[in-house]
Amino acid sequence: MDAIRFKKMDGTFIEVEKSLIKKSISADFIFHGTDNYEQARSLWNGMIDKSPSMLVRVTSTQDVQDTVNFARTHGILLAIKSGGHNIAGKALVDAGIVIDFQLMTDVLVNEQQKTVKVSSGATLADVDAATQQYGLVVPTGINSTTGIAGLTLGGGFGWTTRKFGLTIDNLRSAKMVTASGELLSVNANENPDLFWAIRGGGGNFGVVTEFEFNLHKAGPEVLAGMVIHPFSDVKNVLAQYQSAIDKAPDELTCWVVMRKAPPLPFLPEEWHGKEVLVLAMCYTGDIAAGQLATKEIRNIGQPIVEAVGPMPLVNWQAAFDPLLTAGARNYWKSHDLSKINPATVFEIEQAIHTLPSDECEIFIAHLGGAMTKVAKHETPWLNRESHFTMNVHTRWQQPEDDELCRNWARQLHANLTKHAMGSIYVNFIPEGDDSSIGEAYGANFARLKSIKQQFDPANLFRINQNIVP
Repeated sequence: MDAIRFKKMDGTFIEVEKSLIKKSISADFIFHGTDNYEQARSLWNGMIDKSPSMLVRVTSTQDVQDTVNFARTHGILLAIKSGGHNIAGKALVDAGIVIDFQLMTDVLVNEQQKTVKVSSGATLADVDAATQQYGLVVPTGINSTTGIAGLTLGGGFGWTTRKFGLTIDNLRSAKMVTASGELLSVNANENPDLFWAIRGGGGNFGVVTEFEFNLHKAGPEVLAGMVIHPFSDVKNVLAQYQSAIDKAPDELTCWVVMRKAPPLPFLPEEWHGKEVLVLAMCYTGDIAAGQLATKEIRNIGQPIVEAVGPMPLVNWQAAFDPLLTAGARNYWKSHDLSKINPATVFEIEQAIHTLPSDECEIFIAHLGGAMTKVAKHETPWLNRESHFTMNVHTRWQQPEDDELCRNWARQLHANLTKHAMGSIYVNFIPEGDDSSIGEAYGANFARLKSIKQQFDPANLFRINQNIVP
């Protein structure tokens, strides 16, 4: 019998003949052991090694419906893969089925209405390339190879968030397939509970096949770049940074990156491999106004080098891609911080002096402005205060360094817990930390569980940061 062995939701296994699979689903399949299987199951985080029994390369909503119906009928574990960037590797499932959106990448801009429809396989680079032709933007993340679907369903923030809000704040509507296989339009008027839930509640409620976003005027040129300081001046730089960012206009976003310096072309060679503090900034607006708005931050301390100037927004959106290429081993631990106080700086300073690999870093993202104008209860996203999200990004190459690197991240995270706000970003939860999902939603968690119970009572969509019905 030419059959495929699948793992079921109850932990048992089932064998299904290929002829039945092909009769049930008309899309292309990639089975375990076939020529292109290894490439198909690859993820951004090289730590994740999962082996699905079958990946379904969907090209239409009907393909998605067929696959969902097949998985539900047979009780088979099901995962959804868009960009494959999720730090915990939730895009794959051992011995299960993966709906793979790699071939669904359409981005359709309506310049007059300032809206864009995006298929779930599109990356942030795909979105930017289409929207920036018209000088328009969706606020998204900072790594252009990230998938739009996972970013959006978890919240989404980046260089234009302070001006235009979170990615979910700009979501107008979605098309999605529920656990019953039904295709629904989801917006403020149609299925409003579901619309509320997918703006931060992750992939728990169905498979989104298309997103529609509001667009904003920005670019094609912005003022952006980096000012790089010796890490030895961390106390002074971060104290002045905190003061400056408190007064910054919403058009200005400035993040902090602390790590060993990569070989950047504008950085003197003698600093390559040494500990540095980077102030990375973007001003979304008039270039001359940006020069004035960034002046205080650019005047902090005695920097090694400044590389801030006008550049295409699409270039800045991809500026950190070379440091975030696929295949390395990655582990994250994150906190939300109300302020960067001296006690926090002390812990960071000790950690940077003990970096376990040259690729490890601590970054601090400043969130505020437009995203604070939305009430806590309006979306599942919990922390609507102006705050900093600190991500301890541990990155390395060799499996034998796994424990060293993860323990470094966990120790810093533990040391900073008493200084943190208690909220976390769901997209930053690493493998093995599923129990912390309640921290991401707080008072909104009960409503999410209720909606999950309504739309997916059997928990078909469980390969995610799972909200158990």
